[in-house]
Amino acid sequence: MKCRHCSAPLALPFVDLGSAPPSNAYLDTAALRAPETWYPLRALVCGACWLVQTEDHAGREALFNDDYAYFSSYSSSWVAHAHAYVDAMRTRLALGAHSLVAEVAANDGYLLQHVLAAGIACYGIEPTAGTAAAARAKGVEIVPQFFGTSLATALAQAGRQVDLVAANNVLAHVPDINDFVAGFALLLKPAGVATFEFPHLLRLVQQHQFDTVYHEHYSYLSLTAVHRIFAANGLAVFDVEEHATHGGSLRVFAQRADVQQRPCMPAVGQMLQAETQAGLTDADTYARFQASTDRVRDDFRSFLVDARRQGKRVAAYGAAAKGNTLMNYSGVRDDLVAFVADRNPAKQGKYMPGSRIPIVQEDRLQQARPDYIVLLPWNLRTELMAQLAYARDWGARFVTAVPTLQVTG
Repeated sequence: MKCRHCSAPLALPFVDLGSAPPSNAYLDTAALRAPETWYPLRALVCGACWLVQTEDHAGREALFNDDYAYFSSYSSSWVAHAHAYVDAMRTRLALGAHSLVAEVAANDGYLLQHVLAAGIACYGIEPTAGTAAAARAKGVEIVPQFFGTSLATALAQAGRQVDLVAANNVLAHVPDINDFVAGFALLLKPAGVATFEFPHLLRLVQQHQFDTVYHEHYSYLSLTAVHRIFAANGLAVFDVEEHATHGGSLRVFAQRADVQQRPCMPAVGQMLQAETQAGLTDADTYARFQASTDRVRDDFRSFLVDARRQGKRVAAYGAAAKGNTLMNYSGVRDDLVAFVADRNPAKQGKYMPGSRIPIVQEDRLQQARPDYIVLLPWNLRTELMAQLAYARDWGARFVTAVPTLQVTG
């Protein structure tokens, strides 16, 4: 396999998680009687540009189809994060009634609803039918296609270049990262700005976040790699911010490289230096990750086995994609975790891919009164513990496995 950005041969392993089905391929009852498709789940590192990437085994159309069940608005903290972003961009970029904003991977309109509420014209780009329908129900115009240079060219020719384009948690999801990034340079007005948010590879490594590795994530991104990819595809990075979302993310600001109206802020150089000092351009850093991954897996499984031996009841909350990686790599089935509760109706009544653990409505927790509730989206730990505070009435304790096993009363 060659690097999806620079085409250098990939010889440096990062993590091998065996095999798994796509993490968002939730099963209905009929599918339980049929075989599942499992793919090898391994990530490698490019020693030339330092892009971490999964092996290619499934195309984007197979992973992001009409049954795609991730709806952003079910996380109140994420919606609040999006609202704060819109307010910040209105001030920083002087956006108003004269402006045009777009979002690539607009999902269910969680972000653009705030742009509309501010009286700013906007549109979203979203290829998955269910989330696109939810966005339209909020009044958001949706272009139902995958983004790249072809779509960007068509939009630009139609007079739809933008002052701001947001791309939250999508840069990692694209197989052709060069074509995807090059599209932003075409979509922007000369003075336009593109922002990208993605989980920071540095936090993934430092906090053993192996469960964020799954087939829908083609790339695992550092500013070091992103800076090079953008420069090769017509964008220039001019600022970067750190955010706590998704276990530690970067928000990268970019402009057209042929214009570069904005000066490069000191934060860019500081982050590049911090990544180098942390070892993200050192092969030994990546070679150590497998051992930390296996420790997290072993501690989690040992906890579940001990709970079963003690006659304790264990359930989980949040049928998140990262939870599927954790469950499948740890070999967890419904004998160790009885069910997963989730507020998203698109997931209720289905089963977790691979583990085939049933996904139920949240009220099942009150009926079953488990002794332990495993919070699979550990990045929402604070939000979920507040949401599920009623479980303390029967003495339930909350469990997260990443970055280390934590059991909280």
